[in-house]
Amino acid sequence: MPDAFVILFFVVAIATLLTHLVPAGYFEMEPVTRMVDGEAQVRNLIKPDSFRYAEGAQGQAALFDAEGDQGFLNYAFEGMVSGDKWGAAVGVVAFILIVGGAFGIIMQTGAVNNGILALINRTKRADKLILPLMFVLFSLGGAVFGMGEEAIAFCIVLTPLVIAMGYNAITAVLITYIATQIGFATSWMNPFSVAIAQGIADVPLMSGSGYRMILWAVFTLAGMLFTLRYAARVKANPKGSESLEADQYFRAQHQDKLSNAFGKADMAILLSLLAGILWVLWGVTFHQYYIPQIASQFFAMGIVAAGIAVLARRMTLNQASAAFQQGAKDLLPAALIVGMAKGIVLILGGDDATSPSVLNTLLHYVGSGMSSVSETGSALFMFGFQSVFNFFIASGSGQAALTMPLMAPLSDLVGVSRQTAVLAFQLGDGLTNIIIPTSASLIGCLGVARIDWSVWARFAWKPMLALFAMAAAAMVVAVTIGYQ
Repeated sequence: MPDAFVILFFVVAIATLLTHLVPAGYFEMEPVTRMVDGEAQVRNLIKPDSFRYAEGAQGQAALFDAEGDQGFLNYAFEGMVSGDKWGAAVGVVAFILIVGGAFGIIMQTGAVNNGILALINRTKRADKLILPLMFVLFSLGGAVFGMGEEAIAFCIVLTPLVIAMGYNAITAVLITYIATQIGFATSWMNPFSVAIAQGIADVPLMSGSGYRMILWAVFTLAGMLFTLRYAARVKANPKGSESLEADQYFRAQHQDKLSNAFGKADMAILLSLLAGILWVLWGVTFHQYYIPQIASQFFAMGIVAAGIAVLARRMTLNQASAAFQQGAKDLLPAALIVGMAKGIVLILGGDDATSPSVLNTLLHYVGSGMSSVSETGSALFMFGFQSVFNFFIASGSGQAALTMPLMAPLSDLVGVSRQTAVLAFQLGDGLTNIIIPTSASLIGCLGVARIDWSVWARFAWKPMLALFAMAAAAMVVAVTIGYQ
């Protein structure tokens, strides 16, 4: 399997070729006023039948033009500097590096490793509770507030714990990031996907929650049972782990840093870490903290841990600085991939519906081709399209803003309810995040767990097929029951 950087390079090459074969197009937007919770809200939506082809050649240049615009060989640079601190590429890249540096300090203190050893020694069967509990909690996080990028930080905390219990790095990704995406895909109240998609589709906000709650319970149970079965197999045969290289790295870290006793300094550092995590959860849940705030919170955790370690004479200030740099350095590959993946979208013209792009043209082609398909076929087609489209637009809110203005009226034409169209968006958007290399959250979690994407892809394709089969069945049931 080629390295993730190699895969992305050839994907960008194909995208560049498409810009010479597929004409760019654009849509017109119109303001639409809707009543939401008794208040008038104005949204700019795509105007029906407004698609137009752009005039002139739109193919991407090999380098870049005189104005410094996007070209094939500068996809990495343009991708990494795109967006702002709230997301896209540059915000996520900064988030990964700062959080990685902060946890570099925390891990260097040895408190996490000493705490894990003490937990294992005192509670021999703690894993029987921790694994299923973590999976359900992270799935709820994805369902309630769209947890995604936040899982990266928790991956850093839980990966050493899970490996010390006899499992592997893949198990840590399963109980954190994969659980969040299962919850994200079947959410009944996520404000970043369901609420936005329902608002654009002119469907009452939070409607259809009963069926979605059933799907959340079924998908979460299936994911948890798969995880527990896989974890048991790894524990029985650790050398058969798909992520053996990463596992050995974390075990070596334990052996290098474990002390003979769990002391007061360890307790103080772990309590400060716990307080920081609770602070993050409080901010995300009640104040909608996102990338800038969360990065600052984890940076503060690193500073506090360094202060305690310095006072306890466990490390010097210079050693704390070196640990921060090493932690950020370890996550540099993940940060680079995030930026390069964003370059694919830029090569295709960007995700603005009003600016000429190949993405807009592909979206128009797909919508036009659905007019003669049956209801069930149309629902499955919508699900498949959203899954493929998510490779290019991994942002749930971004994909909703671009696709739902077209999918909603198309669902009326083919006899599928708009609620079913929203469900197709949800499942297609959330489940594909489990494997696509353009997902910043996935690459970040794999990076902190030291798992190469190619290794993950070889493991994940089978459970992905099972989840897709379950999602297709959910779409068929939705059409059958006339889901509203």
